[in-house]
Parts: sequence; structure tokens; C-alpha cells
Amino acid sequence: MFVIRHAADRGHANHGWLDSHHSFSFADYRDEDHMNFGPLRVINEDRVAAGAGFGTHSHRDMEIISYVLEGELAHSDSMGNKVVIRPGEVQIMSAGSGVTHAEENHADTLTHFLQIWIIPNELHLKPGYEQKTFPDSEKRGKLRLVASQRGEHGSVTVHQDVRIYAGLFGPDETAHHTIDYERLVYVHVVRGTVHVNGHPLSAGDAAKITAEDRVVFSDGVDGEVLLFDMAPLD
Repeated sequence: MFVIRHAADRGHANHGWLDSHHSFSFADYRDEDHMNFGPLRVINEDRVAAGAGFGTHSHRDMEIISYVLEGELAHSDSMGNKVVIRPGEVQIMSAGSGVTHAEENHADTLTHFLQIWIIPNELHLKPGYEQKTFPDSEKRGKLRLVASQRGEHGSVTVHQDVRIYAGLFGPDETAHHTIDYERLVYVHVVRGTVHVNGHPLSAGDAAKITAEDRVVFSDGVDGEVLLFDMAPLD
């Protein structure tokens, strides 16, 4: 089954300093049909104004991934990490038993990023942090594993049976991903356009894929995608 959800159907909140689109229920946006997809709980597409950001706040029992598209995001947390996240990098913070952090745009230009939450497979874990760079050359015309349960192939580690891939696709680039029948796949188009199993999708569009044997990407125009290959929640 291949179910498309278009970008315009997402939840939306504009706070002035923050313009955010929600793929799943979040904050004041409540949609019982879009609470989560397996362990994938949140994909927020956030645009943060220059000099603004999320002040210090707390999380627990969630795997939180930041994927920056434009600008930069300054991160600080109660584990002592003080870093800047830029395009091409994937950051994961395992909130575990509890952590506080802040995310701020210290630059003079807007920061555009995806905030992704994964429900962990175990509660009250020790909090953790990891950040790695994945050059465009490793994603061009193919799917690059950027997050996995065991940190395979240099990916960051996520505490859940989830494999996250990133890919970049132009007009003459094609890639496919084989799916185990019982697993869930979610494709989020980060920017540009790309055909997914023959369906044309644009930035912000997504596809929920179940009971299929593969996903094919083709005919992209400045296309960038994230693919989530996940075990269903028990």
C-alpha cells in the first residue's frame, strides 16, 4: 500500500520567530489519523528567524534528530555539549532518563531544519549525544544510511529498530530500496521533487508504504529525501 500525504495537509503554526509544519500531531495540532507511524513520532519542518530559537527545555524517553537544510543551529545541553549543526550533518540526542537543551539560531540568516522524534525501544536510558557529517557525494543518486540501531556504516546510533537513509536525486539518477514485507517505510521529501514508485512528490510531501517489496526513486529535480525503514511498534 502506498499512501501519499501532501505538504499542504500538514499542521502549521507560525509564531513569528518560528514557522513550523507538523507531519504528525504536535503541540496545538491534534490529528488522530496522524499521531505517529510506527516508532516515527514527529517530523517538524522548522524555520527559525535569525537571533531566535528554542530556549532551555527538557525531554525524556525520546530519540531526537536534527537535520539542517539551511543556515546553522547552535545546540547546548545538560550533558555539556555545545556544538553547531550545519547542512550535511545529522545530530541525535537520546533524551533517555531526562535531559535539558537549547537550540538557537545565532546567525544573521534564517535556519531551516527538520526536527525528528523516534520513540525508543527502551525507557530511562542514559542520555547520549552524537553528530556526524555525511557529504553530498555519499548521497548523490543513492541512499546513504545516516542512522541505525547499531550505528552501521558510520551512521549515528538510534535506540530503536529504525534505519534512516538520505538521498539526493537529479533527472538521471535512480535508486531503489528493498523492503522486508512486515516492515514500515516512510518517505519524506526534504526539498525539490522526485518520483517515488512512479508517484511525483514535492518538498514536504510524504508517503506511507506498507506491504510492498521495494521503493524506487527516479526523475528528481534537486530532490532530497529521507527514508525511514522501521519495525512496527509492539
